[in-house]
Amino acid sequence: MKKALVTGGAGFVGSHLCERLLNDGYEVISLDNYFTGDKRNILHLMDNPFFEVVRHDVTASYYAEVDEIYNLACPASPIHYQYNPIKTVKTSVMGAINMLGLAKRIKAPILQASTSEVYGDPHVHPQTEDYWGHVNPIGRRSCYDEGKRCAETLFMDYHIQNKVRIKIIRIFNTYGPRMHPSDGRVISNFIIQALQNQDITIYGDGSQTRSFQYVDDLVEGMIRMMKTDDEITGPINVGNPGEFTIKELADMVIEMTGSASKVVNLPKPDDDPIQRRPDISKAHELLSGWEPEVALRQGLEKTITYFDNLLKSGNFDTW
Repeated sequence: MKKALVTGGAGFVGSHLCERLLNDGYEVISLDNYFTGDKRNILHLMDNPFFEVVRHDVTASYYAEVDEIYNLACPASPIHYQYNPIKTVKTSVMGAINMLGLAKRIKAPILQASTSEVYGDPHVHPQTEDYWGHVNPIGRRSCYDEGKRCAETLFMDYHIQNKVRIKIIRIFNTYGPRMHPSDGRVISNFIIQALQNQDITIYGDGSQTRSFQYVDDLVEGMIRMMKTDDEITGPINVGNPGEFTIKELADMVIEMTGSASKVVNLPKPDDDPIQRRPDISKAHELLSGWEPEVALRQGLEKTITYFDNLLKSGNFDTW
């Protein structure tokens, strides 16, 4: 039985990854400081004797004997990572250093959950892995963008200098059940507003585009990346190339929820990307033909059901 360490294991993506690894026969350690993660995301896993929960901040060293490390720890939505930007940078940079140090000591492969935000507001469309990006280093989003870019640098340098077995993926917009209801991301915002017949807020004119990946497709890509040969280090884009305007998404959510919500336009935030769509040809080639299988409407159905149940449970305000 292999043992995996998942930092950020109680978060949205981390909880799905822990669940998948357990189902695949792994022993799993979830490491989380619960800044944005929540124990309720992993409550259904607690009875599994091969699941261990540890409250820990990755900015401090951690020691364990494991076979694989998945480094997911970092707030990923603008509301959360801008709340304490210095902490966000420390989590990305010091967290990477600490986990890479652990990987070096125990000779385990380590996967870095990087982000499409390393491309910034891109001048290349769709975004390929050899594009260096267009990022404002002193903007409101830079704590996250530059923190993740520095983490990629650290991963590559540990690989070159210390022969650490690294895997870097760049994750594009991902959604699904267990998204934090107050994370400010567009899909969770729209669904919650629509279910309550509130105005749906679009920042800008709604013509900006995004590509939305269902969480199960991301987890499958992460598992496949970890299983690749050591010479495949990445970075590799993992996302859904289907491209939609924000206005199209809003209209789809209103239609699927039967909502009476109206769309309201607000000013676009600084450095908000105009276009975002991954080129996933490298993922398809190197990850055993990986490509997303869940269409946007299919994934939205599951996500709408999750948030509808959360609102009806009476526990929504406790998140």
